[in-house]
Amino acid sequence: MFRKKSSDTLLNQSGRSFVAETMQIEGDFHYSGAVDVAGLINGNVYGKEMIILDTGSVKGNLHVSKIIINGHVEGQIVADEISLGSNSVIKGDISFKLHLKTEEGAEIDGYIKGNKSKNNIRGEEDEDIEKIAAKPEFGKPTLVEVDKEEAV
Repeated sequence: MFRKKSSDTLLNQSGRSFVAETMQIEGDFHYSGAVDVAGLINGNVYGKEMIILDTGSVKGNLHVSKIIINGHVEGQIVADEISLGSNSVIKGDISFKLHLKTEEGAEIDGYIKGNKSKNNIRGEEDEDIEKIAAKPEFGKPTLVEVDKEEAV
């Protein structure tokens, strides 16, 4: 009647994963659900929800839906919702769709851009710039004959 649940069952019920302070992950990190990071991740991160704790650090690009940062990030951050705590240190560009919240004391060394488009993380402005900056196509060179007159 009062059976003790196994630890595997408890972990699956919480739906959160944990990268402990003594852990270091090398390479790209893909996950579904949510993860709390107290250790180090060296690589790009792709997922839904993430919390980087005070002792946590990520060296790579972050592509997540929702993120709360209290630690260090060295790389580009692309997310729907971003919250930066007072201890956070960001070295890279930040791109968000819906919300960006920063507490006093957060350090950011990079550009910040909000995108209104909910379907595509790239804004219309970026696409317009690419069209303008596109190199024109030149045709095959042709030989132009010039009269041999001397300049006076």
